Amino acid sequence: MQIHTLDKAQLISEVQLGHSLNHAVEQGRRSDFALMLAMLSPDYLETVPTEKPLPPGTTEEQLRTYFELQDPAPLTTSEYCYPRGAEQSNAFHFGGLAATRLLSSLQPIAITFPPQDTKGMPEELYHNLSGHERRRLPPVQQEPLKGSPQDLYLNLIRAKRSAEMYGTVAKFN
Repeated sequence: MQIHTLDKAQLISEVQLGHSLNHAVEQGRRSDFALMLAMLSPDYLETVPTEKPLPPGTTEEQLRTYFELQDPAPLTTSEYCYPRGAEQSNAFHFGGLAATRLLSSLQPIAITFPPQDTKGMPEELYHNLSGHERRRLPPVQQEPLKGSPQDLYLNLIRAKRSAEMYGTVAKFN
């Protein structure tokens, strides 16, 4: 029976303790402070949330605004990454590590710098080729097709409708 009375003696929040928790801290009574903390319930479901939950349809941009976060660092290089990288290098040489961290926080650069002008090959492989083999490579890198199944479906429907409108014989099965 004593076990059940101990379960009922747990406190839900520190408000139930009143000022005794603060007085224990101010007067240096560590044992009283530890006892009061041990009496608090460890179950987080019993506590009342103090902030309103975010609406269920929040986007990443809304969350970044809510938590006052900066834009994420770009994953791959852009036209601004190389000059910013040079500025960070210059800041390191003249201002040290603290200046570099500050500049990196204010203007993040890309996380990766993939090789450029290697015709889509890994850098080690491209530089291992001879000049004759490099000249035989196609001059322009082949870009992947930009499309999705939804775009293909819409284009097929448009083609079918235009074929029906202009009376051309086209069968889509």
